[in-house]
Amino acid sequence: MEIELQEIRDFIAAIPPFDRLTDDVLNALTAALSIQYVRRGGDIPAKENAPPTLHILRQGAIAMYSGKDNLMGMLGEGDICTSFCAAEVMPDFYIKATEDTLLYSIPCDELSRLVEQDESVLHFIRHSAAQRLKEAVSDMQEQSSSNLLHTYAGDICRGELITADPDTSIQEGARLMSEHGVSSLILMQDEEPVGLVTDRDIRKRCVASGLPVSSPMREIMTHKVTSLNASESLFDALLVMTRQQVHHLPVFDDSGLKGIITTTDIMRQEGLSAVHLTNTIRKAESLEALVEASRMLPRIQLQLTNMGADLRHVGFAVTAVTGAITRRLIELAEADLGSAPVPYAWIAAGSQARREQTSHSDQDNGLIISDKMQPGDDAWFESLARFVNDGLDACGYVYCPGDVMASNPKWRQTVSTWQGYFEKWIEQPEPMALMLSSIFFDLRVIHGKEKLLNRIRRKILRQAPKNQLFLAHMVRNALTHRPPLGFFRDFVLVHDGQHDDTLDLKHSGLVPIIDMARIYALAEGLHEVGTEDRLRAAAGTPSLSKGGSANLLDAFEFISNLRLEHQAAQIRNGDSPDNYMSPKQLSKLEREHLKDAFKVVQTMQSTLEMRYQTDRI
Repeated sequence: MEIELQEIRDFIAAIPPFDRLTDDVLNALTAALSIQYVRRGGDIPAKENAPPTLHILRQGAIAMYSGKDNLMGMLGEGDICTSFCAAEVMPDFYIKATEDTLLYSIPCDELSRLVEQDESVLHFIRHSAAQRLKEAVSDMQEQSSSNLLHTYAGDICRGELITADPDTSIQEGARLMSEHGVSSLILMQDEEPVGLVTDRDIRKRCVASGLPVSSPMREIMTHKVTSLNASESLFDALLVMTRQQVHHLPVFDDSGLKGIITTTDIMRQEGLSAVHLTNTIRKAESLEALVEASRMLPRIQLQLTNMGADLRHVGFAVTAVTGAITRRLIELAEADLGSAPVPYAWIAAGSQARREQTSHSDQDNGLIISDKMQPGDDAWFESLARFVNDGLDACGYVYCPGDVMASNPKWRQTVSTWQGYFEKWIEQPEPMALMLSSIFFDLRVIHGKEKLLNRIRRKILRQAPKNQLFLAHMVRNALTHRPPLGFFRDFVLVHDGQHDDTLDLKHSGLVPIIDMARIYALAEGLHEVGTEDRLRAAAGTPSLSKGGSANLLDAFEFISNLRLEHQAAQIRNGDSPDNYMSPKQLSKLEREHLKDAFKVVQTMQSTLEMRYQTDRI
């Protein structure tokens, strides 16, 4: 083979999926390639009615569009443009060179004939990176083996449904529960559920308080009952119970009340439960007891991952445990300090606010205090903050390296002061303001008066969409986190002396998506806080197409699942979980899917970069 062809062959042989081909097929493919040079701004293909062709980028870069302004993707050196080989090519699809570009090209039909013996290569060339990623995510979901994820609330609501009238006496209700061997009664009026009474309610609200057992059950019933749809999984039930701190959930289907499920029902399906852990935390009488309970958190995460749970399930469960520990620390502090001098809200920021925590991350929190606060009141709040921050650190939630904690007076302020912070960050987006914006635009109340945060949030969501310069600065700041793909689209690995030759799945994989989701939400004035919720809410708005939203959701789920599996392996080995994974841990197919996920992120970052013209800032 001539030296020039040998060099092209070696280049092609290093690029998946062509690295799977036999030498004979590679030689034939190399001989069939044509070489094209396209100047910056030129169309690909240059001629109308050109046959569908696959292009391999040797040098340069191209952008793929659907319609005038809808950027579908960007490719660089070592990438393969398979779009013209797809079963259906969009009628308004076109490609332009964004740099002077050198291509190796071959008609799709001829390539299909050459590789017809290799189904995996055929599948690759007939699908885009986003399509391949979507299939990979679907495969991951199908491989989930969890009983909880694949058992539905309606499936275990069997047997006789025990109900009573709200005017039934407590004694008669207790007799009914004992007779039928149940721990709760649903109270019905005019064929509609109006309340719930559990055996705990009878003990706490009747016996312990000295209420006569002849009193009607309506006096001890829970009026605002959390319920579940029969089509929701037991995992969803577990999350609701953990978050709401309840142990009984009425279940409804299209015909009405179907039954009730309890934590015991779920525990029959699986062993260790976040519900039981939060219950233990709620009863803890000391910091030492909370520290002991918090040691169970890695095991909770491991069990959830073993069950096939994704980040939504793991994040909700782990965050619920963190919230329970935080609330119990606040309750213990208040028992010692006395009642708060004025209303307040303990707020969580970052991953805890987004409900995307994994076990024992660092803490980001603050206090929003009523404007009625008096000069001498801060001593109480300082004592509260120090007790809770120190307690969280003892429970494994290490102090924030940037001191973004309620113990820092700057983040322990009145509503008016907090509003002033946000107004300044939006109107004067300097580097520190942008860094703080990426933390404090993700907030959730853990304990206290939610209306204090809501007053601030409403103002932010009115102000942010109007300030395009602020959004442009947010985009520019977000683009400092880039997917780790380098020349020939191989992985760029960490080399910091501590995590050499690894990928940082959090900061290089997930954070770029988290940052973009935040920008879409701010640009559209959306109140959602979680990354997936933001991407879904922004889909179809001027800021984010439905296709772009779907692709980012797939990328977020795929990278998240890799991270969870990596951390699960570390927990099994008795190591502290981190975000640094060696590519050697991945199969060849997983490596390619991860590259597809990074390409999706790169494309969406490029779209934001062009829309907000960050190069002009």
